[in-house]
Amino acid sequence: MKQVRPKKNLGQHFLTDLDIARRIADTVDACPDIPVLEVGPGMGVLTQYLTEKPREVKVVEIDAESVAYLHEHFPRLRDNIIADDFLRMDLTGVFGGRQFVLTGNYPYDISSQIFFKMIDNRELIPCCTGMIQREVAQRMASAPGSKAYGILSVLTQAWYDVEYLFTVDEDVFNPPPKVKSAVIRMTRNGVTALGCDEELFRRVVKTVFNQRRKMLRVSLRQLFGGRGADEGLFSPGLLTMRPEQLSIAQFVELTNMVAAQLKQGNASE
Repeated sequence: MKQVRPKKNLGQHFLTDLDIARRIADTVDACPDIPVLEVGPGMGVLTQYLTEKPREVKVVEIDAESVAYLHEHFPRLRDNIIADDFLRMDLTGVFGGRQFVLTGNYPYDISSQIFFKMIDNRELIPCCTGMIQREVAQRMASAPGSKAYGILSVLTQAWYDVEYLFTVDEDVFNPPPKVKSAVIRMTRNGVTALGCDEELFRRVVKTVFNQRRKMLRVSLRQLFGGRGADEGLFSPGLLTMRPEQLSIAQFVELTNMVAAQLKQGNASE
């Protein structure tokens, strides 16, 4: 069977450098003794090294041409090739409810959605590794005070320790992307509960970063129906800060203060 042609609509950029593929495969070793699920294996350049490891490997691929290629070239994986859309899958059934490592050369245009799904399934996924657009990797790993620090940084780092491992140049892909890539690893931290309403936490983070240049006093109005924040319910100085200045712990604190004002508002209606 001939090689799979990269499809622009699926964001396919096939890695051609075998040394980098092996290095990416080795990132899963930080979480030993559990199965691996690879997203978007394409022609299996990463898969070939994952299957050398003494653990169960499954792959999920949405592209029918790639699925056919994998069946032909990886016959021992035949029962572990899942022809499906990762974003629509119920992950609890992939390994019978067991935890697994998530990895892959992720399509750039859906990498954030993949990581939001990882967060939603964090009890199943103690470790996630792989290659993404460098800009996204920098955002995920950035600390408060950085221009790159944003929604993905906070929501990921609330539950995972994020490591930026190495940068990958454009010329090792077919076709070459227009940007550099990076390999990251995320490992579950010790947090089991944030200490706040987790749905409201997400709303607060997304709301304030959507107006990241404004002080919290201004950006929070959207949550209060256009009214200003009741400053008596908030820590001194907090409302004059901008979102990129806040740590995860401060976002938890902010969420609890927002919850108090929302409760107060509901009680007065």
